[in-house]
Amino acid sequence: MNSISAASPEHTVCRGGGADAHQRRVGWLLSTPAAALMVLFLLGPLLAVLLLSFTDWQLGMDSLAWVGLANYQEMFGDDTFWRSLKNTIIYVAIVVPGSIFLGLGTAMLIEAGEYGKGFYRAVYFLPVMATLIAMSIVWQVILHPDFGLLNLLLKEVGIKGPNWLQDPDLVLYVLCGIGIWQQVGFNMVLFLSGLMAVPRHLYEAAEMDGASSVWQRFSLVTWPMLGPITLFVVVITSIKAFQVFDTVQVLTRGGPNKASEVLLYTMYTEAFEYFRTSYAAAVTVVFLFFVLLLTLIKTRFIERKVHYS
Repeated sequence: MNSISAASPEHTVCRGGGADAHQRRVGWLLSTPAAALMVLFLLGPLLAVLLLSFTDWQLGMDSLAWVGLANYQEMFGDDTFWRSLKNTIIYVAIVVPGSIFLGLGTAMLIEAGEYGKGFYRAVYFLPVMATLIAMSIVWQVILHPDFGLLNLLLKEVGIKGPNWLQDPDLVLYVLCGIGIWQQVGFNMVLFLSGLMAVPRHLYEAAEMDGASSVWQRFSLVTWPMLGPITLFVVVITSIKAFQVFDTVQVLTRGGPNKASEVLLYTMYTEAFEYFRTSYAAAVTVVFLFFVLLLTLIKTRFIERKVHYS
């Protein structure tokens, strides 16, 4: 009897360990296809771009040679690269906070309303669903210096409208405005989902504690509870802002005088217009570095202030 009792725990442990090992093997087996696809379509191309940036290969060449850091040295000495990097940073610095605050404000106004919530959600989400290239053509017509709707409206009040897309002092900020317009609807939907998840009893408790004004309820309840969704919105919006290309390609082609050139457009022109593929790969590596660095910084420092319910 005692021998059976003494052997039973060991037998149970062995069976439990075997079951855990079997579950781990099954887990690895099930995750293998996804891991293989990630290596094939994500890590593989990234590694290929990184290696290509250290060569002299151009599109159509049958051979290549290792040139080390020559592409990076040329890039860091190129005024066009620094101009496009500066324009990209300015674009991100304007579009990210602008689209986030407008998206949050729009979501709060819609959620506070009693009628037409579905209609307003659809209206503000339309720019997200529309093809940005097609909408860029519409914006090109709106911003036309002679018969554009914006300048016609300004003319009605006695103001002569500028050439919005050909003024080097204005063109980048015009693109920023279009970027905010296009991103607000997406951020609004995300914030709406966060607002609907806030427990209503927290507002009642805050009101009982003396938070009677709208601002007090927002700062004490709404904003802290929106922490996780805000972190997600900041990271996603920043990455999308860094990837601006469509509006630049359709509306300005980087002009006038590189005033609206951004990193992705520099990559495109170097790779597919000048066929300097290895140089474009070096620009791509720097672009990916900035996106990764921005994501890590935001995730590390903003997440410390995020409240998870």
